[in-house]
Amino acid sequence: MTQPIGNPSHIGNLDAAQLGPQPTYLPDDHADVEAKKRIDAGEEPIDIVAGLPASSLAWAILADEAHSEGRLVDSYAYARVGYHRGLDALRAAGWRGAGPIPWKHEINRGFLRALNALGRAAGAIGEGEEAARIEEFLRSSDPGAIDAIAAGE
Repeated sequence: MTQPIGNPSHIGNLDAAQLGPQPTYLPDDHADVEAKKRIDAGEEPIDIVAGLPASSLAWAILADEAHSEGRLVDSYAYARVGYHRGLDALRAAGWRGAGPIPWKHEINRGFLRALNALGRAAGAIGEGEEAARIEEFLRSSDPGAIDAIAAGE
């Protein structure tokens, strides 16, 4: 008697992608939505952070500004705050420490930008191991995020 090919049970019919963690999408009421509006209107990121401290996007922009001015420790600190505020928001949205955080969902971009800025700043101040861990985290969150950030999207 020959064995059937594959597993005829319902488990055998699952797409492999369904077995891993599902993507996390920050909600439409996240602070980054308001922060983006204010940034687009020309408001200074430092003023936005004062009014919207939960905005990863505003913290990431502050980190980028500090980095471009050579203020590497400030950049690291701003990025770290944005990263932690983003983790809080992701956890509130159901993220359990693993799984995709898609760049295509615009509200996720503040967290991903803060994560990228943190990795860049960590490397700049000599924290190579942290920078490598962050790069791995960013790539596992969305493999295209680094290129999208570099392209200024």
